[in-house]
Amino acid sequence: MGRPLLFLDVDGPLIPFGGPPDWYPAYQEPAAGNPLLARVNPAHGPRLQKLGCELVWATAWEHHANSYVGPILGLPELDVVTWPEPSIVEAVYDEDLGLHWKTRALVRWAEGRPFAWIDDELTEADQDWVADNYPEDALLHRVNSVVGLRDTDYVTLSRWLSECGG
Repeated sequence: MGRPLLFLDVDGPLIPFGGPPDWYPAYQEPAAGNPLLARVNPAHGPRLQKLGCELVWATAWEHHANSYVGPILGLPELDVVTWPEPSIVEAVYDEDLGLHWKTRALVRWAEGRPFAWIDDELTEADQDWVADNYPEDALLHRVNSVVGLRDTDYVTLSRWLSECGG
């Protein structure tokens, strides 16, 4: 079955936003013409790797995450979830359920493996749908986009991984 997966969103968890610009330290010079990349804390890379799960980019950045965010974090090239074309996303998005546009795609990508997903846009609807439609262990963990990943988030991930055998 392999190690549990950890689906990583970039905007919010790794690039905090939403507060006044002076709240955010600049860890490095902005790269790729995107000043927000300066907010990526390189200390997250070793902490994420230490979790012992298989890291996978689950972000609208898609393969650009490997080019721009991964090097800041010192991560090797990671697998990337590629999303369906927007017209397909709209066709499968169920407004009555209020699911995030990533939810169904990540469940399909996980293919029966335990997974954790960190994102700043998760809702109770996503939690409920995964609990009802995915037989394996899954942790959907909402990160506050204003502050990004914090120590408490790592505690939650570590606890869940130890409970599901990761």
